Amino acid sequence: MKITVSFNRFNGYDMRKIKLIWDFRGPDAQKIAEHHEIHLKDYMLREKLGDLTTGVEALNDHHVLAFLVVNEDQMISVRDALKPHRGVFTD
Repeated sequence: MKITVSFNRFNGYDMRKIKLIWDFRGPDAQKIAEHHEIHLKDYMLREKLGDLTTGVEALNDHHVLAFLVVNEDQMISVRDALKPHRGVFTD
């Protein structure tokens, strides 16, 4: 697996982006992931996290991801609140 890192300038230092991922498996994975993305967007608005990226990615018919991309400085609080299954550095 290739991990890429992008940097944004923030307070004089470079900040990486982290993709927090929730895995859903089974015949209903697509619908569950899409529903989970709604909750991720609600959380972003409620916590005033700014303009972050969310999405759904189908790896195959029975494995679908919901994700939220956060700045490195937001990762700990979001991770602790939402308990993603995993995370990777991203562009």
